Amino acid sequence: MAKLYFRYGAMGSAKTLNLLAVRHNYELQGKKVILMKPRSDDRFGAQLVRSRAGLSYEADLLLDEDTMFHPELFEGLHCVLVDESQFLSPRVVEALRQATYEFDVPVIAYGLRTDFATNLFPGSRRLLELADAIEEVKTTCMFCNRKAVFNLRHDLQGQAIVDGPQVMLGADAQYSPTCHGCYVRRTGGAIGQSSAVSNP
Repeated sequence: MAKLYFRYGAMGSAKTLNLLAVRHNYELQGKKVILMKPRSDDRFGAQLVRSRAGLSYEADLLLDEDTMFHPELFEGLHCVLVDESQFLSPRVVEALRQATYEFDVPVIAYGLRTDFATNLFPGSRRLLELADAIEEVKTTCMFCNRKAVFNLRHDLQGQAIVDGPQVMLGADAQYSPTCHGCYVRRTGGAIGQSSAVSNP
């Protein structure tokens, strides 16, 4: 039976670049692959999947909270690739999990594990619960050389933002990958606390 993979990493860890490289390799071998992403992720346009390195490709299918997959979609398919999988609904994650069993097609989902407040996204939580393989795409902290594990939300002046909605696409907020120590120093407290402070 094919597997469900969850490849997660902090912001800036080249997850989308990795995804596009996997897609390219499948197509070089003459294999059929389908690229999906949540419809809610429209930062670069409705269909576009774009890496920070500048590489891009159009998604074949946009996913809604209640997307249902028809069997014809998986005919002759060798792999399913999903970008920004943290924004998937648990129901869609479950449908992708079922597809690996019913159609023997591997699904590789790329996304964040946690939000700016260190809480799991619903889609990521379900992927962690259901995936056969969980792999970290690593990157270093923006402010030191330790491994990044969290995503710091901050404004254009670099001040940490510790309150607000879990998903904030296209706003004036920016995100940086951080280690635990730098995250705590810049948010002004331990994990789970919410008190906005200026950067040291």
